Amino acid sequence: MSRDLSALRESYEQAGLRRADLAADPVAQFERWWDQWAATAPYDPAACVLATASTDGQPSARFVLCREFGPAGFVVYTNQESRKGADLAANPKAALTFGWLELSRQVRVEGPVTVVDDATADAYWSSRPRGSRIGAWASHQSTPVADRAELDRRQAEAEARFGVTDDGDPVERPPYWGGYRIGIERMEFWQGQPNRLHDRFEYRPAPDGAWTITRLAP
Repeated sequence: MSRDLSALRESYEQAGLRRADLAADPVAQFERWWDQWAATAPYDPAACVLATASTDGQPSARFVLCREFGPAGFVVYTNQESRKGADLAANPKAALTFGWLELSRQVRVEGPVTVVDDATADAYWSSRPRGSRIGAWASHQSTPVADRAELDRRQAEAEARFGVTDDGDPVERPPYWGGYRIGIERMEFWQGQPNRLHDRFEYRPAPDGAWTITRLAP
């Protein structure tokens, strides 16, 4: 039985977005919006949606955590033998969407993907809680699991190998675990407005190294 959601309506009443409001650089504009978003104390401000596609064009999207952003792009970490890792190995392009619904905003990023260097991945890996590092050894991400008991068994094996406290053996980074950097070929800033006449601005790199900013129809 289908469920009709057509009666759900929201009117976006936040302040509009004008060309004069925008920074010349998309990362500077993102940082401005990011600070405003983080100030609302959201559940997990780093959450965003990563979209990939296989070689035959099958899209796949999932929430991930953005762990770094800057002029070179946006960085996420994962098991590189997962479905998204396989997609990115075969088709190294991706899109990110940050959905900041409480502010009636979203930011979209599209660009080429490169693997983060080992030193950067190691530095981030060492900052993770020990339980998360052990969990990365226990989970063969995206592969079938018979039941929860199998996952718990793998977790117990990893805990026995490394120890659960920080005075146990060091939990080295698995060879299949690392980061991806999504470069910036296109960024869009979307501000919800009444009557679905939203404000949208697109940044694209210009030949002179600056950025071309274009208003898009909603």
